[in-house]
Amino acid sequence: MIRIIITGASGRMGRMLVKAVDACEDTELVGATERPNSPLLGTDAGNLAGIGALGVNLVNCLSQCEKADVLIDFTAPEACLEHANFVADHAMKMVIGTTGFEDRQIEKLHQTLSNTSVVMAANYSVGVNLALSLIQQAAQVLGADYDAEIYEAHHKHKVDAPSGTALAMGRALAEGRDVALDDMAVYGREGITGARKAGTIGFSVARGGNIVGDHKAMFIADEERIEISHFAQDRIVFAKGAVRAASWTMDQNKGWYDMQDVLQLKSR
Repeated sequence: MIRIIITGASGRMGRMLVKAVDACEDTELVGATERPNSPLLGTDAGNLAGIGALGVNLVNCLSQCEKADVLIDFTAPEACLEHANFVADHAMKMVIGTTGFEDRQIEKLHQTLSNTSVVMAANYSVGVNLALSLIQQAAQVLGADYDAEIYEAHHKHKVDAPSGTALAMGRALAEGRDVALDDMAVYGREGITGARKAGTIGFSVARGGNIVGDHKAMFIADEERIEISHFAQDRIVFAKGAVRAASWTMDQNKGWYDMQDVLQLKSR
């Protein structure tokens, strides 16, 4: 059995991850953490997830968890950096779904986790990762003659924008065109913006209600429009992918991977 710790286990994704770990035949939940001031500390993680008691209570420190093989983190950048130190000190693997990092934080993560295998992805859905592969192919075929726009929508509680998945779509599109996303991205339009600059990649964002995650890449010409879309209906799809990635890391040499590696999409 692959022994897993989940950080932020009382949140939306945390509870889904608890469900997914419990449902997988090859994985076992041995630790669940939450922030120190959480009123849910001491609560059984399984009860919180609605699947019945698992005998794993929420604690406020990773050192209080049993020994584990993999840590799955869908928290916040600063917290994730702290958790990475624990992973490095205890020769564990790590699966990171946290988004909103600054470049310096990503660099720090790479330094901290240089001696283990890590999967880090903006989105762990199998469908989304297939869409990323298709977007890169479409961008390569269609080129900059087609105007490119990326749209995403999420629930009202999401704190970063554009979403990590939308940015991943942008990177896939830019890679297909052999350009740098930072050079071509347009993240907002207001007022008299002038005509669209050729080759740019536009982003638009919506926030509201309990939208799990809608993403769309559009390639627009005068004569036609191609759209590659993904609509998440339940967060469990992300949790299942993260648990799949956790299992996959066990057979990997030290290195930095993403969900495209897990699904072997890069070799296709």
